[in-house]
Amino acid sequence: MGEWVNENNFAPRYNIAPNSQAPVIRRRNASSPDLQLQTMRWGIPYGKVDAKSQQAINARSENIMEGIGMWNKYRSSNRCVVVSQGYYEWQTKGKAKLPHFTKHADGKVMLMAGLYHVSDKNIPNYVFAIITTSASTSLSWLHDRQPVILTTEADVTRWLDTSSNAWSAELGKLLRPAEGLICYQVPREVGKVGTESPAFVQPVATRKDGIEAMFAKQRTKQDGNKEGIKRKRSPSPLISSVQSKPARKEDKSHKKLKVK
Repeated sequence: MGEWVNENNFAPRYNIAPNSQAPVIRRRNASSPDLQLQTMRWGIPYGKVDAKSQQAINARSENIMEGIGMWNKYRSSNRCVVVSQGYYEWQTKGKAKLPHFTKHADGKVMLMAGLYHVSDKNIPNYVFAIITTSASTSLSWLHDRQPVILTTEADVTRWLDTSSNAWSAELGKLLRPAEGLICYQVPREVGKVGTESPAFVQPVATRKDGIEAMFAKQRTKQDGNKEGIKRKRSPSPLISSVQSKPARKEDKSHKKLKVK
């Protein structure tokens, strides 16, 4: 797969939102097994108006298998695979929505099943939607849906084989939830469209302002309090006065650490 169509339209990002450009794999044409990577926009327009406000970013696997609506014309000939490192999903806790990042446990590239559309304009415009299915048992706590992830080369080949220009029950079997994924909470900033940071795919617990750092600060504070209590209980005024100077230096160093 040496060709990348419209490669210049894509820049590697940590926060790809609907209407953004993303890399997608498809067959060069139905009669050839050759594959090509192509940059496409996320979101398939629907209805009478070709507008970004009326678009489908996801396609339910149940509707695809039943051939419901517009998906019936795409499922036979316009199948594709969306390439990513992983995906974001928001967990609802009361009024709060907490972003989480899901990826393969071994860190390999994630290949999500999708469908694409080509406009009938003079200059073809390629857009895509990601297929979703019921969440796996291990991810049902996060959301009731998840993308269809193709985990083997054989599954990818079968999904992209549009030579018959037909849908089959065998293709429907690929639209199942994947296992072997890991998921963790990430910074809330990822919810702001247009923001970019490598920290968006890192566990919020390991950040300098995350949970581990918070507990470390608490432990430091508790240790300092215990040390202060010991000094007050010291029977020797001499030892107490000698240790008072280093104690003030430690306090200053803690303040500098908090500033950083």
